[in-house]
Amino acid sequence: MPLVLFWIFAILMLAFGLGVVFLRNPVSSALSLVMSFVALAALFITLDAFFIGVIQILVYAGAVMVLFLFIIMLLDLRGEETRRLNLAAWTGGGLVVAGFVGLLFKVVSTQPGFDFPKPPISRPEISDVALVGWTLFYKFNLPFQIIGVLLLVATIGVVLLSKKELK
Repeated sequence: MPLVLFWIFAILMLAFGLGVVFLRNPVSSALSLVMSFVALAALFITLDAFFIGVIQILVYAGAVMVLFLFIIMLLDLRGEETRRLNLAAWTGGGLVVAGFVGLLFKVVSTQPGFDFPKPPISRPEISDVALVGWTLFYKFNLPFQIIGVLLLVATIGVVLLSKKELK
């Protein structure tokens, strides 16, 4: 069953990723990106990486996409108008995609490591969350604080730039 769920979420992630590229409305494209992030989080969870899956939803599907949607609404972007088909660009893009898929198939089919079962992951004494917290607050405390100040300054800058001037 987990293998079936893995493939379902992988196909959903790719489908919503195509929606990000091909949808003309920026809000629809951003919401499709949110669903792609959620499917990616579900992929991490099917691979028993629960912490990374939860962080994927909290950080990317939550905070980053709220910022993207705020910027889209702030800039008042409209949907893109339909353009004329550029045959040379589509042909070149199709050749690049076909070459990439062919190369990917060749690499996957010739690697001997893909066809034998892997041993189960051992359970460490210290959890992933404790290791991430220890590394973040002991080894990288100064860069972590600097990033927090930069995000605060960026937030204040966005609020100041979005204010309307009174005449």
